[in-house]
Amino acid sequence: MDLSRRTLLLGGLTAAGAGVLSACSGKPAATAGLVLPSQSALTPKAGQNVVTKTLIARPTTLDLGGPTVNTWAYGDTLPGPVVRATAGDLLRITLDNQLPADSTIHWHGIALRNAADGVPGLTQNPVSAGSNFVYEFVASDPGTYFYHPHVGVQLDRGLYAPLIIDDPNDPGDYDAEWIVVLDDWLDGTGTTPDDVLTKLTGSASSLPSSSASDGMSDMGGMDMGGDSSSGGMDMSGMGGMSMGTSNTPFGDAGDVTYPYFLVNGRVNTAPDVFTGKPGQRIRVRVINAAADTIFSVAVGEHRLTLTHTDGYAVQPQAASAFYIGMGERYDLTLTLKDGVFPLVAKPVGKDGVALGLIRTAAGTPPTADQAAGIAELSGQVLVGSDLLPAESSRLPVKDIGQSVTLSLSGQMSPYAWAINGAPYGKNKSVTIESGKRVSVQLNNMTMMTHPMHLHGHTFALPSGLRKDTVLLKPMQNMAVQLEADNPGNWMAHCHNIYHAEAGMMAALVYDNAS
Repeated sequence: MDLSRRTLLLGGLTAAGAGVLSACSGKPAATAGLVLPSQSALTPKAGQNVVTKTLIARPTTLDLGGPTVNTWAYGDTLPGPVVRATAGDLLRITLDNQLPADSTIHWHGIALRNAADGVPGLTQNPVSAGSNFVYEFVASDPGTYFYHPHVGVQLDRGLYAPLIIDDPNDPGDYDAEWIVVLDDWLDGTGTTPDDVLTKLTGSASSLPSSSASDGMSDMGGMDMGGDSSSGGMDMSGMGGMSMGTSNTPFGDAGDVTYPYFLVNGRVNTAPDVFTGKPGQRIRVRVINAAADTIFSVAVGEHRLTLTHTDGYAVQPQAASAFYIGMGERYDLTLTLKDGVFPLVAKPVGKDGVALGLIRTAAGTPPTADQAAGIAELSGQVLVGSDLLPAESSRLPVKDIGQSVTLSLSGQMSPYAWAINGAPYGKNKSVTIESGKRVSVQLNNMTMMTHPMHLHGHTFALPSGLRKDTVLLKPMQNMAVQLEADNPGNWMAHCHNIYHAEAGMMAALVYDNAS
């Protein structure tokens, strides 16, 4: 296969009348034959609440708690403004694009109408610099979600924020809530995500760079991990690449070495602090907005009870620690003890740690090194896909009406990733039959872990667990089921943004998409 960067960008359109872009670059597709979903405005129903907000995407300077970086963000905060609504509300959100590049917003995890999904060339034309776009959709399903661009590697800047859809029937059996957003960070530290992509692919990036640096000379560049495709070569002389290792179930879990890992936009020397009282029961909503990093998460001297994943209730499961992949979300509860305790997010297969603090009394907080060594991370760490669904979260029993396959392939050198034998823009769209229960066979044919994410739907794992993003371990095969009840053009892709941008995406197109 010719997997050069230029080929990925100019690979053309898929079948089924959907003009698609290679990777998620945001370069305009040819408009001839491009079929986009209806952009008609939604009219609120009688008594329906309407949530309105304007999000300004722009270049800005952010203080990460010591390091100051030039980046792109929504407004001047990291994470960006929380968008919050109640299930059943109509959301009317305006993107004001003041970036020097095209952009969109994807509402990650929401089963929304196709026109609002934010994928350039598949559901909308990209929002050009200086333009506005109004996203209108009904948020039917409560849960913890987030929003981010679906253009190039913009996610690896500061363009992300929580999207919380409250359940009107939630018993509210907790005293307080803490939203925790995890991230890996390098933008504005002498390189940009586009520089990193250029270094990985060995060719020009799709977006303008704001840095004159050659990319990863200071950061270390690729983290080759245990990827067998490197063939055991000595990589020490290849421009700052490093050989990471991991004794987790995920083997080689990422490609990029980051100087910082963040909790709510803060480095570990100036952590975000949740202040509470001993005995309080708090709900923690954990979102992994990282581009290339799986984390193991724990709270010092506390047991956690996991209650939801990707918005859906699970049978409550106690754990000392759990893994969270890129794009995944977990809700948990814990009862606060008396003192100062670290919330630790340790990157899998990488050096460093993200740190937040829970404070219920006076005391000296642990250092980052002390926090990284807490006992809770040294024992068994729960894999989220092993959770069991609450009965309310199960898909109704139904015969399989259609079976499709998504096979993931690729390698680190040359850096190229694909689904069903070809990169996005060259692979064929997968046609979904409306009204059917569809079995999707996910085959990971690589020695890396991939967080596979499906737009516009959730799917059921073999256990019945409902998710929209699942970690596929190296060489793992998994059959998931989805209900084909949301017609349109949808994306399935690896949520490692560098894998997606290098081709690990595929369009799922309904037979009656319009």
